Amino acid sequence: MDSFSVQADPSGIREASLWLERMLTQNGVPEAHRSRLDLCFNEVAANILYHGGESAVSGLIFLELTVRMLPDADGQATITVSDAGTPFDPVSALPALRPESLSDAEPGGLGLIMLHKLTDELRYSLADGRNRLSFAVRWSNSH
Repeated sequence: MDSFSVQADPSGIREASLWLERMLTQNGVPEAHRSRLDLCFNEVAANILYHGGESAVSGLIFLELTVRMLPDADGQATITVSDAGTPFDPVSALPALRPESLSDAEPGGLGLIMLHKLTDELRYSLADGRNRLSFAVRWSNSH
């Protein structure tokens, strides 16, 4: 497991995204799955900044990355993001309903849908006043 922490601000998020890309590449995660993880991380990080409140933006965001081979010879990469923001469980939260027309559409609200669709595993917990969100992607190593 590799870990990293950054200040909860846009430059810290960019730094974390670059770290994740470097570590995912070094651990042999295929490019398409690195892209999925990057999209998910950036969505989670944006939500921390914009919805986490003062306790989120005045603290650090902690990241943990685990890449492993599964018993069936497939790979899995899991990212855990921990923040001190307002408690929010994206696993249990209901995603926004898709608008029926363009005139019904409002900005935002699609992040939860994207997070659920792009990940193969999604877990949330609240411990010691910190949100812990883990999301994972899997891939086949067979040709």
